[in-house]
Amino acid sequence: MKVSKEKAAEHRAAIIRAASRLFRERGFEVGVAEITRAAGLTHGGFYGHFASKDALAVEAFDAAFARSVKRIAVRAAPDGGGLPRYLDSYLSAAHRDAPQEGCPMAAVATQVGHQDTQVQQGFASGIGAYIAAFESLLPEDDGGKGSSRRARAILMVSALVGGMALSRAVAQSDAALSEEILEDVHAQLLALAAPQISA
Repeated sequence: MKVSKEKAAEHRAAIIRAASRLFRERGFEVGVAEITRAAGLTHGGFYGHFASKDALAVEAFDAAFARSVKRIAVRAAPDGGGLPRYLDSYLSAAHRDAPQEGCPMAAVATQVGHQDTQVQQGFASGIGAYIAAFESLLPEDDGGKGSSRRARAILMVSALVGGMALSRAVAQSDAALSEEILEDVHAQLLALAAPQISA
């Protein structure tokens, strides 16, 4: 049975949403059949929408990065709370415990290097967009330290992603260490930014 263009677009969007969540929750081992099932569709129609699982992964991570960049824009707005509020949100137990809803970098960054080139390139583009957006949370002036805003953004994003990944890695085996990682990365990033921002 032929579906309308509108319905086909809905199906495609549902597959991208499901893939975005499942890739972040479980990594790249998630299969096409599971993704389409989570989207409420049958496996058979998948290749009418995407040339491959890798092509879907690129679009799924594009969507995840777009959401992450939008969160930064909300915090960068005049009434958004700036960097302190963003750190509160990112380095939280809620984010740690719901990888399917959160940052794609903290969820799968260590797996991307083993994926197809198109997935790696798409992910690199997402990281670039995220870092560029994160710069908007930082002032030009670094308190006389001589580092560029971009360099500070790269350092802080690396600490955020690494801290979240480590906190998740030990959450089940050592809950106290998991919390300590979140709290200490948060405190150190705020201290690093203290000359530049007013919390």
